[in-house]
Amino acid sequence: MNIPARHATGYLGDIGAPKDPAPMDFSAWFEVYLDGQTGPRRHTFDARHNRPRIGRIVVAYGRDASDCAITTSFGPASLAGFTVHTDEIPAGM
Repeated sequence: MNIPARHATGYLGDIGAPKDPAPMDFSAWFEVYLDGQTGPRRHTFDARHNRPRIGRIVVAYGRDASDCAITTSFGPASLAGFTVHTDEIPAGM
């Protein structure tokens, strides 16, 4: 099909979605570069949620998951803790 695409990893909060009491989890999705009515742009596709979502916090882009491994991007790692917070900003700010 020869469609330019990239793998993305990061966090996806619950902005614009029903609140979930579980902590936000590491997520992955892919983006394709397509030409449309407003010109070429990247479109996000997420098989896990299968609906449009906002509030993605990108950690890494790559050709596949091995390019975007969060804990081995800069060599061996020992994670002691990691917290991500997201808040929705009112329109017009």
